Amino acid sequence: MTRLMHRGRGGSGMLPGVLDWADSPWVSLFPFPPARSFRIEDYVEAGRYVLRAELPGLDPAKDVSVTLDGDMLTISAERSEEVKEEHRSEFRYGSLTRSVRLPGPVADADVQARYDKGILEVSVPMPAGKPDARKIEIQHS
Repeated sequence: MTRLMHRGRGGSGMLPGVLDWADSPWVSLFPFPPARSFRIEDYVEAGRYVLRAELPGLDPAKDVSVTLDGDMLTISAERSEEVKEEHRSEFRYGSLTRSVRLPGPVADADVQARYDKGILEVSVPMPAGKPDARKIEIQHS
């Protein structure tokens, strides 16, 4: 009979189990991944660029902001939570920001954002047509 042994990733380093912990299913229970970011997905649907961000457990009116600066869309989230009981207290806090360059500049009035069941969805109209292709002259001496 063959006996299987777990090798780990870091060999016999000082913290051999840390990398294994990062891949464990327990990590998905935390509201923000260890990289201090949040997961997003983006796609084009019906002529609109759609960006969806996982932001569970936040109040979109207080904890989340969406800003648009030209063709840069920025989502910021901040959590501040404190629980006090008779013999213990617990807190967690942090702020996260993620920026995405849009396919082109858009008018603020055309951007739509909604939050439902921990998912923030931002929808932006795609720019009309492709930007005109042009040759760029190379400066040389």
